[in-house]
Amino acid sequence: MKRKLTALFLAATVMATYDSHACTNILVSKGATVDGSTMITYTADSHQLYGCLYFHPAATYPAGTMMPVYEWDTGKYLGEIPQVASTYSTVGNMNEHQLIITESTFGGRNLRDTTGIIDYGTLIYTTLQRAKTAQEAIKVMSDLVNTYGYCSSGESFSIADPNEVWHMEMIGKGVKMVDGKNVNKGAVWVAMRVPEGYIGMHANQARITTFPLNDPENCLYSPDVISFAKEAGFYKGANKNFSFADAYAPLNFSGLRACEARVWCAFNRVTEGGMEEYLDYAMGYDASKRLPLFVKPTKKLSVKEVAWLMRDHFEDT
Repeated sequence: MKRKLTALFLAATVMATYDSHACTNILVSKGATVDGSTMITYTADSHQLYGCLYFHPAATYPAGTMMPVYEWDTGKYLGEIPQVASTYSTVGNMNEHQLIITESTFGGRNLRDTTGIIDYGTLIYTTLQRAKTAQEAIKVMSDLVNTYGYCSSGESFSIADPNEVWHMEMIGKGVKMVDGKNVNKGAVWVAMRVPEGYIGMHANQARITTFPLNDPENCLYSPDVISFAKEAGFYKGANKNFSFADAYAPLNFSGLRACEARVWCAFNRVTEGGMEEYLDYAMGYDASKRLPLFVKPTKKLSVKEVAWLMRDHFEDT
């Protein structure tokens, strides 16, 4: 257990101090690491956040306690939500149960809920105080945005516990006021488990395209993720062919060259034969041949190797 804690913690915090130019996450399943640890790296593109390790001690609260909500990026007061009876201790982006959550913003369509009070930072740090496992975190995150509204743009989240690593993508549903209430409150999302022995990555571009509709061990999603896209005119077709990224965050040149290219560079370093067949995609020439969501590295990775992989992909881009 100690070894797993070290891998999770170092991969997240060491990368947070790297002088990055954009948010990037690498997600590593335990089957892809030399010591059986799960790993997530995280760079944040805010010069004010490098090296910050927020500490929230575990606590208990009397019934009726309210938790104030401040937007993570700006400090703006958004409102308050009921506090739970007890919370877990957190340091940085990890809690006492070795649950870790990080992110990269993809923006996507203009579907921000301006009536909501849960931003992506509040979603991360509140969930860390309330969930023990990755799958429990996904449920808590869904419940929070559905109950209080999601006021950020599209986000990719990396969610890991000592046993599983998940890639989750979420975007709001905009504002549709009926009788003074936003009937579109909440968010649509998809979460995919990184297969054992594989790694994933996201870098400011939505990457989940089609996904299995009946495989809850490996894929979870909001019940309206497809129906809302159809109602909004973002997608027409069979449910089995629905692509989250194409519907909610269509690719453009900058998404390819500035975002997907970072993923290509890291994948190219760890896969046998590299990713030459996807070079035109990464260069922004051809969006038709998408990078795979996950790849299997040629060898199992150590914490140090994942840290260097995170550093070197910027130089390659």
